[in-house]
Amino acid sequence: MDLLTLLLENELEETLHFPSTIKSSWLAEGILQLFPQKTAQETLIISAGIHGNETAPVEILLQLLAQLVQGTLPLQHNLLLIFGNLPAMREGKRYLDNDLNRMFGGRHQNFPPGNETHRAMALETVIRRFFSEPAVMASTKHRHLDLHTAIRGSCHEQFALLPYQSREYAADFLHWLENSDLDAVVFHNSPGGTFSHFTSEHFNTDSCTLEIGKALPFGQNDLTRFSNITSALQDLVAGSCSIKRNKPALKRYHVVDSIIKQHNSFQLHIPEDTKNFTELPEGFEIASQQNQSWKITSTANFILFPNARVAIGLRAGLLLAQLT
Repeated sequence: MDLLTLLLENELEETLHFPSTIKSSWLAEGILQLFPQKTAQETLIISAGIHGNETAPVEILLQLLAQLVQGTLPLQHNLLLIFGNLPAMREGKRYLDNDLNRMFGGRHQNFPPGNETHRAMALETVIRRFFSEPAVMASTKHRHLDLHTAIRGSCHEQFALLPYQSREYAADFLHWLENSDLDAVVFHNSPGGTFSHFTSEHFNTDSCTLEIGKALPFGQNDLTRFSNITSALQDLVAGSCSIKRNKPALKRYHVVDSIIKQHNSFQLHIPEDTKNFTELPEGFEIASQQNQSWKITSTANFILFPNARVAIGLRAGLLLAQLT
């Protein structure tokens, strides 16, 4: 059974049959709610494909789904599986009209109507309905892992971005991220329109965006490179604690400044192939536009997500400081 083909052809709903220990229901295309028969103490959301060309997370999610169907992965918690931007997946594109991961928290109203604005509204509606379910309301812990891959190479191949929140980050969630063998964690310094920020802000979930490699077409991913993430997700679903850290110490960064493109004159003064987390020399002018420039300071000397091709008004990079 080729679940990827079924997903892309919108035939998963008619094909999948779960063990009697799982109560399943499709809430919308690509959005599957799974509840264990017994009362669950935790609720978990795993999403992938918010950007349609980021395929490895979609394949990982399909692996988990196959194991749940076969009964080889027990379900201990309330689970919502989300395949985000299916039309973009089918076209092999990051998005069709605008970046879906900038639209959450009602920000879709700031964009012209299109594929992604409709999906952002649908996802927000589904999430609100999901959190109003009695089984979810009765659970005491909520987590959301939004799986992505980066456009470019990275000095840290696997890293998490934690959305800005005024409350403390849960210690057990940070511990899970560390045991997942990620290379780095980045703490945001301001609200944003990402899917993980939406669930964190509106539903007090322990949320993060997980970046686990580089964007490649379907079928070209070496999923063995991400076996640590797959095992960590299996642990969460099954309610087990088998994972432990094997890599060197996790690096921690926090966002100091966002480079926002506001004019057609905008330029990034770094090579196109500059990797995420590249350390830059103090005083270097990394970006400029009409009447504005950004220079590297000793407190923010790492670059993340540099991209001069974003639309005006969107982020063209983040400047990070490393935490000791």
